[in-house]
Amino acid sequence: MKNKIDQIFLSLQENNPEPKTELNYINEFTLLVAIVLSAQSTDIGVNKATTELFKRVETARDLYELGVEGLKPYIKTLGLYNSKARNLIALSAMLLDKEIPHSLIELEKLPGVGSKTARVFLNCARQVPIIAVDTHVFRVSKRLGIASGKNAKQVEDELNKNIPDKWKLHAHHWLILHGRYICKARKPECMRCPISKYCDYFKEVSQNI
Repeated sequence: MKNKIDQIFLSLQENNPEPKTELNYINEFTLLVAIVLSAQSTDIGVNKATTELFKRVETARDLYELGVEGLKPYIKTLGLYNSKARNLIALSAMLLDKEIPHSLIELEKLPGVGSKTARVFLNCARQVPIIAVDTHVFRVSKRLGIASGKNAKQVEDELNKNIPDKWKLHAHHWLILHGRYICKARKPECMRCPISKYCDYFKEVSQNI
């Protein structure tokens, strides 16, 4: 398994040495806001919403002063925008003149910030070698055969256990981007996949052709 994982990430690294989040942001606070907004929404959708929002908001105080009703028009195109607006204003209230926490436990105390959001933030903003599991990471990991868990938490535990430390800083984004652009949910583009030879799903599909 370790050799397989090494080969997978070597290939992904060759194609994209320094993968980054596709969410637009100005600073740590706006990155956290964007990640909260990305729940059940696409990065493209979030970026459209935050283009105007981030002209007005750069700090927790900016957002807090905007208020729930002032925030809603900016994010109304996103899923769950009512609850996201309430959570983000409550989150801003907790961060007025304070630094965003550095630990998972403290981050998860913020309204609207769950385990996945906290992990994504720490990885993107603080370069913590940690893996979060979204729908893309879940799908790609299972297809590759580097995780077998039945839910996101189980897959997260497997990946953090199985993936060597040297890959963990970028593993999250490599898997996300691979799932977003190649290993798609309905029509995976296996013929142009650089890691298909390591993929359990591809082997199974190839045998059935």
